[in-house]
Amino acid sequence: MTDSPKTGVMICGHGSRDKNAVSQFNQLAVRLKERLPQYPVESGFLEFATPVLRTGLDKLKDQGCERILCLPGMLFAAGHVKNDLPSEVNEFAHQNPDLDVRFARELAIDQRLLKASVQRIEEALESAGGDVAREDTLLMVVGRGTNDPDANSNVSKVARMLWEGMSVGWAEVCYSGVAFPRVDSGLEQAAKLGYKRIVVFPYFLFTGILVQRIYDQTDEVAAKHPDIEFVKAGYLNDHDLVIDTFLSRLEETLEGGNEMNCLLCKYREQIVGFEDEVGAPQVGHHHHVRGIGVDGDHDHGHHHHHHGHHHHHSHGSDDGE
Repeated sequence: MTDSPKTGVMICGHGSRDKNAVSQFNQLAVRLKERLPQYPVESGFLEFATPVLRTGLDKLKDQGCERILCLPGMLFAAGHVKNDLPSEVNEFAHQNPDLDVRFARELAIDQRLLKASVQRIEEALESAGGDVAREDTLLMVVGRGTNDPDANSNVSKVARMLWEGMSVGWAEVCYSGVAFPRVDSGLEQAAKLGYKRIVVFPYFLFTGILVQRIYDQTDEVAAKHPDIEFVKAGYLNDHDLVIDTFLSRLEETLEGGNEMNCLLCKYREQIVGFEDEVGAPQVGHHHHVRGIGVDGDHDHGHHHHHHGHHHHHSHGSDDGE
């Protein structure tokens, strides 16, 4: 890596109404900053929490950065990565034409994240104890759920790779919102398959309202099936391999190898059921919740790969994925 021209790093979080989720993202940002002593590093959020992204971008500009690398703190490329974040970054870049502003790709499916996932699941199994064989264990991978079928399908790929890699008896997928099946119905169906143990693994970066809902729904289904052991695995959080994946995305952006997967992007290709979204305009839809704060604060319940992206914001998806 080189520090000439002066380069700053902007870590772009989703934001959450959950204070613990915001705290965990901030901790990850601190760890990334420790690994990047050669760069000024700022972080901010797309919605709910503060500081907002623009605050961090302005700070890097004020520190004399001539090049800013924006890292999306999100697992998959759905509406936020394809639309909302680029909208923010492009607006800043347009207003600052003398700056080299680059937008990195999402964390995506990465062998490091798969290894981190295995460790989270193994930790849960070790904690649970007992002598249930792997072939009698079903793994339920829970994705966040979006209105982008390409992003949703990535959860199925993660589940399949973990299934084969860990030699469990079966694997299923469900989602915390937007996509189907939802957690409760997915677990009910899984309970019918005859496995002695079901491991529920939220494929999320951080805690938050959605992760707590996943665990609560797991408890509710478990109460109806006392003959099955339900094990709740931890989410990824700031696992060392998650940090390594972020740093790899930074390297890609510096070296010019930053490629987003557009093969099944509903904004570029006619995906079954989403044909009318091809070429939709790239307009952010998160402005109404930008920087409004986390629960308890008040009483409220660039350089991109030329996608024309559009996103329908789901008010329930407020978690820091």
